[in-house]
Amino acid sequence: MVEKGLTPNQETWQAFFDSDLSAHDSESKLSSLLLYMRNNQIYPGEALVKSIKAWFESVPGNKWNGSWTTPENSGHCRNCCSSLESIQLTEEEYNQLKEKVMNDVIQGKDVFKKTTPQELESFKSFVKKRPPFDVVIDGLNVANTTSKGNQSETLLEVVSHLAQQNLRLLVLGRKHMLRGSRSWDRKNMSVIQQKADCFFTDNISEDDPFLLYATLHSGNHCKFLSRDLMRDHKACLPDSSTRRLFFKWQRGHQLVLSSYTAGRRIRFETVPKYDTIIQTEENSWHIPYDEDGVERYSYEVPRKWLCLEMKR
Repeated sequence: MVEKGLTPNQETWQAFFDSDLSAHDSESKLSSLLLYMRNNQIYPGEALVKSIKAWFESVPGNKWNGSWTTPENSGHCRNCCSSLESIQLTEEEYNQLKEKVMNDVIQGKDVFKKTTPQELESFKSFVKKRPPFDVVIDGLNVANTTSKGNQSETLLEVVSHLAQQNLRLLVLGRKHMLRGSRSWDRKNMSVIQQKADCFFTDNISEDDPFLLYATLHSGNHCKFLSRDLMRDHKACLPDSSTRRLFFKWQRGHQLVLSSYTAGRRIRFETVPKYDTIIQTEENSWHIPYDEDGVERYSYEVPRKWLCLEMKR
C-alpha cells in the first residue's frame, strides 16, 4: 500500500501489532512502520497505541516498559525525563524549506489560480522594502473569529493587542475591506493601518501564498496568525521530508486564537517547544496519540503520549 502511495488506516496498522509476529523477526519491520508514521505525521489512535504498547512489552526477554504520560512545557517527558526533539528548525532545515516553498508553492504553476503574476511581484517588492516582520496576520481569517460584532473591530482588537508588544506586524487583507460597510468600518481600518503594515489583494486572490512568502522571507523568528490548515500547500511540496519540515515549521510558527471575547480577552494557543511527532532514540520511543472521544482541530496536536523505555 505504501509503495503505491496509499496510506493504511488505523485498523491496518493495528493488525500488524496484534499479529503473532515473532519479535526478533519483526522488530525492525514494526519499527519501520512507526518511522513511516513519523515521516508522514500520522498520530495513532488510542486502540492502536495500546496494541503498540502491548507488542513492545511482549518482546521476548521483556526488554520494554510502556507508560502513559504528557510532556512538560519545557519539552521533557514526565516519565523518563528525557528531552523531546525541539520544534525549532535548524538554519539548514529552514533554508531548505524556504527554498522549496518559494519554488513549489509561491512560484509553482498553480499559484496563479490564486493571484496574478503582477500582484505577486508587487507584493514581493512591498515586502523587500520593509524590515522583517515579527507576525504576519491573515486579516480575513482573524476578523471571522467570531460571528458576533463587527469584523473590523475584531481585527483591530487583535492587531492592537499584538502592537502593544512592540512587534512588527503585517496584515494581509482584500480590497473590499477598505470600501466601508457595516462589517468594515473605515475608521477601524485606518487605525489598523497606523499600527501595522498592510497589503490588500484583489478580491479574487487567496491570501495563503502571500502569508507564506512574507513569513518565510522575514526569517525563522517570524510567526503567522491564522486558523488555516495549509493542507493544499503541504500537498504541493515535492517529497515527504520537505512536507515533514513544513509541518514542523507550521506547528512552531502558527499562532491561533484560542479564545476571544470582544473588548475583554484575547488568548492564543500555546506554541510547544517540542516537536509533536513519533520520536525514537536508541533505548526509547515517544509516541503522541489521539485519545478516544477527544476531538481536536488539525492545527492542534495530541496532548497524551506513550513513553516506551528499554529496561536497564
